[in-house]
Amino acid sequence: MTGIKSLLAACAAALSLTVQAGEITVAAAADLKFAMDEIVAAFGKANPGDRVQPVYGSSGKFHTQIRQGAPYDLYFSADIAYAHGLVEAGFAASRVKPYAVGRIVLWSAGVDASGMTLADLADPRIARIAIANPKHAPYGKRAVEALKAAGVWAQVEPKLVYGENIAQTAQFVQTGNAQVGIIALSLALNPELARRGGYWLIPDSLHQPLEQGFIITRRAQSSALAQRFADYMASPGARAVMRDYGFVLPDER
Repeated sequence: MTGIKSLLAACAAALSLTVQAGEITVAAAADLKFAMDEIVAAFGKANPGDRVQPVYGSSGKFHTQIRQGAPYDLYFSADIAYAHGLVEAGFAASRVKPYAVGRIVLWSAGVDASGMTLADLADPRIARIAIANPKHAPYGKRAVEALKAAGVWAQVEPKLVYGENIAQTAQFVQTGNAQVGIIALSLALNPELARRGGYWLIPDSLHQPLEQGFIITRRAQSSALAQRFADYMASPGARAVMRDYGFVLPDER
């Protein structure tokens, strides 16, 4: 009888794991690339059998894709306004959860940017400057705001090259297609970029806050896994990773 009970218990446990296991796709702003990869890996260890697949890109483009039916289960936007827009339009199964405030920096692969300021970008010796496309990338919008507030927009605008998102912007600088770029602090702190040189933190008084937020999409309204991952973002481990990459947590501002 004990053997039968043990077998039934094992079957019940296996069934429970099967029910819980699943797969979700997370659309995440490109500034989250390195932080989110670490968070997803830790979540996977704590939830064996579940699979979280992050996809990185422009917050604005993801916003449009979700409205057009793209199969994303969670959406992490570098501009919280995009997430609020999806809630208001009926494309979300949750309220907007603020998760971070981002920062922008000057970074270069060729020189140590830690001694630079935005005024240095007007130097004729700097011919190409990379920023994210402000039409759909929040980091690009904030870069434009900072350049205008610093009084160098007229001199700098002709030199600008635009990345589709903040990760591609950093890549332009890494590969030498731009001498310097305005990128996310979270990318500059990644070891691959950090060993190439320092960065200069652009004063946040020069631009609007990069308030970021996420939602569970309407597609995932019945997904227990989507809810578990959303909850995990508030865990001490996930919060520590976000801090490590320079994000300011909303409740610690």
